[in-house]
Amino acid sequence: MQVKDGLHIYGAADLAMHVVLPELDGRVLAGAISFKDMAAPDADLAFTAALNRAEPQAIAHVAARAAALIRLARTPRAERRIAILMPDYPGAPGRTGYAVGLDVPESVRRALKTLADAGYDAGAAPADSKTLLTHIVPSEALPLADYQRLFADLPEPVRAAITAAWGAPEDDRDVQGDAFHFRFARFGHVTVALAPDRGASLDRRADYHDPALPPRHSLLAFGLWLRHALDAHALVHMGAHGTLEWLPGKAVALTPACFPQAVLGPLPVIYPFIVSNPGEAAQAKRRIAAVTLGHLPPPLTGAGLTEAEQTLERLVDEYAEADGLDPRRRDRLARLIVESAGETGLSVRAGIDAATDPNEALRRIDAWLCDVKDMQVKDGLHIYGAADSDAERTPSAAAERAALLAALDGRHVSAGPAGAPARGRRDVLPTGRNLFTADPRHLPTATAMELGRLAAEEVVRAYLQEHGDYPRAVVIDLWGSATLRTGGEEIAQGLHLMGCRPIWDPASGRVTGIEVLPPASMGRPRVDVSWRV
Repeated sequence: MQVKDGLHIYGAADLAMHVVLPELDGRVLAGAISFKDMAAPDADLAFTAALNRAEPQAIAHVAARAAALIRLARTPRAERRIAILMPDYPGAPGRTGYAVGLDVPESVRRALKTLADAGYDAGAAPADSKTLLTHIVPSEALPLADYQRLFADLPEPVRAAITAAWGAPEDDRDVQGDAFHFRFARFGHVTVALAPDRGASLDRRADYHDPALPPRHSLLAFGLWLRHALDAHALVHMGAHGTLEWLPGKAVALTPACFPQAVLGPLPVIYPFIVSNPGEAAQAKRRIAAVTLGHLPPPLTGAGLTEAEQTLERLVDEYAEADGLDPRRRDRLARLIVESAGETGLSVRAGIDAATDPNEALRRIDAWLCDVKDMQVKDGLHIYGAADSDAERTPSAAAERAALLAALDGRHVSAGPAGAPARGRRDVLPTGRNLFTADPRHLPTATAMELGRLAAEEVVRAYLQEHGDYPRAVVIDLWGSATLRTGGEEIAQGLHLMGCRPIWDPASGRVTGIEVLPPASMGRPRVDVSWRV
């Protein structure tokens, strides 16, 4: 069958059931292997049955991903070939190996030692991070002839898009002589590398997260080199942000014509990710099937946000969660975000005026909040798996090291929530867990409470109009997928019928209690509510 075009192939209910809920269990997202369809009508029965039609290419990819994880688990540690990718986000001028809140070179150096101590052939760890960087130099990697052979096996849309954007592979600036050259260094069976730029070097920041820009031949060649020439058992992506999870293609349930899958294939990805950035961790989980291992923020957080900006940031995070799940809540949030930005003066600072397109306004608000939040103070960066003598951070450091080894053994890594510890989210500690983004403890959200209030009032109004009296009792069905999709609107509806409202923690946004409203404020009798789960 033909998978439909577009970024989204899941409906809201399917997205909640098949993507969001499995993430709460810490499962690796494998993608869709069959699609709902209708059988041919049966004339004798006068009935048309619903069925699932298997997608052979998707089944083959899931099988290949499972086989890769089994190979990883069964290979002795000393024989495993591990690639460690240092992100090179253009966030700090003159800095090689930049990730948000993480000292990438030192984290890689410590990881080499952790691997060696655990029985991996990781060579001799460099004396310091500067020495590590001196080892990473452009070296011959994938012969052009091998790339052309592998390139020919890729789906035609992938080949056409790259060729249209960047021309012939031999014209790529990372081709020298008859081979691609990449920046990497080998330490035993562990290869540490910096990925090639995704696009034009003069506009790295704009190209890095561009959802429409096909990768250059060299970035595709880099992924093919990892999989076919290096024959890596797993890829460790040391820190956010990456560029691989932002390549063009579907948001979830990727196909062979999606660039993240074309570049990485079924290669297992372990992705240490700052615990305070749930939205982008979800992108990595859903598009490159990464096991996202939460790591601590720096010892002291950055410039931080005001209370009003924190509230606005939570609305932006809720908008990202509602996108694709609940268009009504998403649209309401979009209006609320833009209005709140105007009231706090953030619109002016983010360069937004009345003529700005609403989608562009949301993008600028999100970018401004991220930039301010991630401004680093002069208190250093976190080193993955390491901590100072702070008794609160030491358990997380040990958990991060243990999680890395567990993931590289192909073992299950327990799921855990994402959030900022410095803003009241102590539940994210210890870090080292496989991050999920939808936290049931936030339900119902403030926006869902408002929508639930309106729905409850409509129930009361309709019943009063039809029966001439107020309802005395109702039963509300609660479905896990629907509750996640709506932000807990059904819970909110029941609370309002009873004359109650949630108490939210201002720092974390979690529901910490329930306030019972006085009857005089309701203007009607309370309704007894039973939720059926």
